Amino acid sequence: MKDKMEIDDVDLEIIRRLKENSKLTYKEIAEAMGISIGAAYNRIKRLEEYGVIRGYTINIDYSKLGYDLTAIIMLQVDGPHIVEVEEKLAKYEENMSVYDVTGDFDIVVIAKVMDREHLNKLIKGILTIPHVRRTVTSIALSVVKENFTR
Repeated sequence: MKDKMEIDDVDLEIIRRLKENSKLTYKEIAEAMGISIGAAYNRIKRLEEYGVIRGYTINIDYSKLGYDLTAIIMLQVDGPHIVEVEEKLAKYEENMSVYDVTGDFDIVVIAKVMDREHLNKLIKGILTIPHVRRTVTSIALSVVKENFTR
């Protein structure tokens, strides 16, 4: 993967279309944008090569799978061990996102759990990780926007 690339309006439009529907074919993108299939293919491959497009995925409604609670878990960790703790947190299936943050807390985790009992087990498990000093957890009451694309 290369570090940086020049992005133009055509690249941005391809990205926008793939964000809306990652199942689009090169042909569909090319026809919609008025470019050749080869140009669409080459641009997408270049976006992948530079790591702008990191993969193709689906947008899951976790509540329909029984994961009814979204928890925001903030952790205070012994300074020299933040990365070590983050790596352990990233392995938990429930943890959708793990962020290294500034402020009173060192790490913020966004987790999807089925119920309060599941959340309780998750938090107690997190508290057993060495060097975790404290957690504060909030539960999302409603979802206004949950989409990690712009």
